[in-house]
Amino acid sequence: MAIRKILSTIVILLTLSNYAFAVNVKGRLEWVNKIEMRVLESGVVEKVTVNPGDRIKKGQLLLRMDQRETAAKLLQANAQIAKADIGLADAIRALERTQELFDRGLIAEEEMKDAELILSAAEADQQAAKANQAAAQVSHERTELRSPFNGIVISRNTFTGDVIYKTLQQTPLISIAQNQQMLARVLLTAGVIQKYKKGQVAKVAIRGKNYTGKIHSLGVEPVRIDMNGAVYELDVIFNNTSHALLRPAESVLVSLP
Repeated sequence: MAIRKILSTIVILLTLSNYAFAVNVKGRLEWVNKIEMRVLESGVVEKVTVNPGDRIKKGQLLLRMDQRETAAKLLQANAQIAKADIGLADAIRALERTQELFDRGLIAEEEMKDAELILSAAEADQQAAKANQAAAQVSHERTELRSPFNGIVISRNTFTGDVIYKTLQQTPLISIAQNQQMLARVLLTAGVIQKYKKGQVAKVAIRGKNYTGKIHSLGVEPVRIDMNGAVYELDVIFNNTSHALLRPAESVLVSLP
């Protein structure tokens, strides 16, 4: 809402000429992809490794909760797997011996069926142990927050020692965004925006530097209706080829064809 209020005060300059880019529109920057991160398990924050403004890599550790409980459960699950494997191996050997005796006519068919049932139970125990191990592994992984992409840290709202309840996280612990691409948002009237299509090339000027991007989306619902009619958002995404730190709400000039 804040960005819309800011943009509502911007005068759209339409300069029609013979140049390739004939419409120059003032606008503001936005993140292309912003993520608010929360943990999925309750616990105590053990470590926070980043601060606002830090550049991060995909897979980088951002936050870790106390892992002692989940690590113990994972060890227990691994032990159950080992025990189930031994039980299954014993059941297979027992069935092989029983089969040999049955083939020689030394035991009844009921004993053969009992051995088969024991094997089936051992196989079920092994599958249950594997499922328990997978669940323990997931719970252990959920004690960490890792970046899903290369980007930048926007905010940090937790510190070492904080007690976190998974159902009471109104504020994200950490917020991150991709900064290899940025979004330039402008406002256009219905008569102007209908001239454009998704994918058309556009130019974006920021702090004296020029970037080339493409129209990403054209608004369907109006942001407002004023004396000139309905006003809609048009978004242009461009690569941050300068690798400069571009921030949301910075003023830009978008040149449209």
